[in-house]
Amino acid sequence: MKSIDCAKCKQMDSCCDSGAWVDLEEAKKILSLGLKGDFYHLETDKDFPSGYKVGTSYEDNSCSFITPEGLCSIHKIDYNLKPSYCKEFPHENGKLSPLAKSLCIAVKPKTKKIK
Repeated sequence: MKSIDCAKCKQMDSCCDSGAWVDLEEAKKILSLGLKGDFYHLETDKDFPSGYKVGTSYEDNSCSFITPEGLCSIHKIDYNLKPSYCKEFPHENGKLSPLAKSLCIAVKPKTKKIK
């Protein structure tokens, strides 16, 4: 698995452009922090430990926990409560996430400029 240093990214919040899916139990802990941000779209999903997932964005909006400076408000308070999906991105289950090519600048295909 290729290592990607997100701290060197020039546009760190690009991976947060579509939000993330979070286990319901993780979401409850995050809500207890009292941060500005919301969860949307409660759904059942057997791939999540609690059997439920919620999203951190509404429709095509960015993650609701991104600060105006483009930083993760959860990460700033308690990295341990940052959603697992976010900690692992651009990887997912040990492999490059299907969304990485559209959200992660480090793995986006390089496009040539037309002159």
